[in-house]
Amino acid sequence: MRGDMAAQEHWMIHLQRVYYPVLAAIGIPSNIVSFLIFWRRKCMLSKSSALYLMAIAVADTAVLLFIVVLELIVKFYTVEPFWFRDPWCSMRDVFNYGAYNVSTWLVVVFTAERFLAITTWSLKNRICNPRCALRVICVVFVVGHLLAVPYYWAYISIYSQDAQHWLCIYRPDSPLEYALTMVSLQATLSHILPFIFIIVLNGLTLRQISLSNRVHTAAEMCKSISGHKVAPLLRSRKRKSAVLLVTVSMTFVLLSTTRSITQLILRTKGLHVDRDDYSLDINVAADIGTMLSLSNAAVNMYLYACTQTKFRQEFIACVKHCLWRGCLVRNSPSSCTPGHA
Repeated sequence: MRGDMAAQEHWMIHLQRVYYPVLAAIGIPSNIVSFLIFWRRKCMLSKSSALYLMAIAVADTAVLLFIVVLELIVKFYTVEPFWFRDPWCSMRDVFNYGAYNVSTWLVVVFTAERFLAITTWSLKNRICNPRCALRVICVVFVVGHLLAVPYYWAYISIYSQDAQHWLCIYRPDSPLEYALTMVSLQATLSHILPFIFIIVLNGLTLRQISLSNRVHTAAEMCKSISGHKVAPLLRSRKRKSAVLLVTVSMTFVLLSTTRSITQLILRTKGLHVDRDDYSLDINVAADIGTMLSLSNAAVNMYLYACTQTKFRQEFIACVKHCLWRGCLVRNSPSSCTPGHA
């Protein structure tokens, strides 16, 4: 019986059943390593940037734990997930959307902070400092979760006689205006506004760097004529900062685009679309978009390693140290000597 049901499952279910455990296994350790490197090592970044990247690592880990592990993996590997019953049914989306909101808006505020640091001098010292960064991070964490609190009243746990187990479903008695307000608010917070801010700020940042490079090129020509050389350290650090900014923020946009489009299509089609019906192409596209979007929470360490030489060096040193400690533990006499009675 179980084999017949497995044979009838859509290929999308099999793909997600494999993909999400792999994503969690890769993403959670990489976020922990990124946090520790930014915390304990100097990676040629400002203290405020390091704090934002550490906060992003924490928020991404929360996304992987709440959404990927506790919801999706549990859903695909158990018949009746624990969050089908109260109080978890009501609390599930509070934690899920709260973590997702925080992860999304930390990328936005990091983009804004780097934009101010690169393009302005008057606000740089007042805003781009560790104290201000900590305040902004705390505000994002608190507000991101407060905006998810209305989801506490959106779902209800019921016992299905047909399925012979509990289900967590959208409240059928909820006013339509309440549902539409939540959907519109979440779509605006998670998709529309972040995309607008990130694309506009990245465009302005790249424009400012382009203008700055022209000025520096002209200055270098004048200096070379007079026999002086210009130290390229400041320009190099600004260029690396811009590369890190654009790589992290635009990767976020690209990986989230599919989910944003499919979610908006699903919301315009109605709130009661059967998301388990994979004969509908929109459901397949939506789940692929969700997979790509959640990949944002696992790829940042690899983006840092590709764009930041110092981070890559620290990461390699960390791996070598762990391997060396592992060899010491494995080859230690105590591990090979039997215990005495």
